[in-house]
Amino acid sequence: MLNAPSANTISCQSLSEPAGAMDPISLTRRDLRKTLPRRFYNGASVEELDGTYVLRLDGRTVKTPAGNQLSLPSLAAAQALAEEWSAQSEWIDPASMPVTRIVNSAIDGVSRQPDAAAKEIARYAGTDLICYRAAGPPALVEAQAAAWDKVLAFARDKFGAGFICTEGVMYVEQPQAASAAVANAIAHVVSSGKAAPFALAALHVMTTLTGSILIALAVAHGKLTPAGAWSAAHVDEDFEMRAWGEDAEALEWRARQWREFEAAARLFDAVHAAGS
Repeated sequence: MLNAPSANTISCQSLSEPAGAMDPISLTRRDLRKTLPRRFYNGASVEELDGTYVLRLDGRTVKTPAGNQLSLPSLAAAQALAEEWSAQSEWIDPASMPVTRIVNSAIDGVSRQPDAAAKEIARYAGTDLICYRAAGPPALVEAQAAAWDKVLAFARDKFGAGFICTEGVMYVEQPQAASAAVANAIAHVVSSGKAAPFALAALHVMTTLTGSILIALAVAHGKLTPAGAWSAAHVDEDFEMRAWGEDAEALEWRARQWREFEAAARLFDAVHAAGS
């Protein structure tokens, strides 16, 4: 539950992981099981403070679950946070606040262990979704190529990362140079100053939800739109639904994941200028 508001600060404990944790997505199921706290504030606003932008609820500073100040490196990112708080109705629903959860995770977790977060993301280069192709039917092979070949070309042209593709699900070891190139791209995010923990947390969400660090980096560098990336990550699933019909439960789960992905992409974009 949210702590009762004090005179000057408010803690959003129900909206993030315990301090030190780094995966904001793992909170979704846990938060949904909790009793929703009642909205206790009238308005959410943003204020510049010491070179950062802080969230205020009825003028009071908001704290993360670990007691850190809820502040961001850019106005756009802070406004996205304030929009989520403003959009709450009688009850505060963490499931509708993906930006807040990612920001809390960035401040309380990723900022404490940025190198560990970077290594966790980089591991996806070894088993990236777009490197594992179907042998058939031809329509699926063509759909995968149309969605994924341009991402591989982007990784090669932008980072010098040449990845190997294979048919089926048997593991294929990627060239060391390709994995190193991806690690260097992530290291650039780590070195992006005060934007780093937020950008890393957002990149982590995009990577884990798609199973592809290459798709996530394509979004981060403007090669793919968030919607285009989401479509690319679900080529196989969409092909199956066209062949066998839609699964309402699967589509509902996918819609929830899309909200997380879109929030992560928006946050990355919002903090990028601050880290440039």
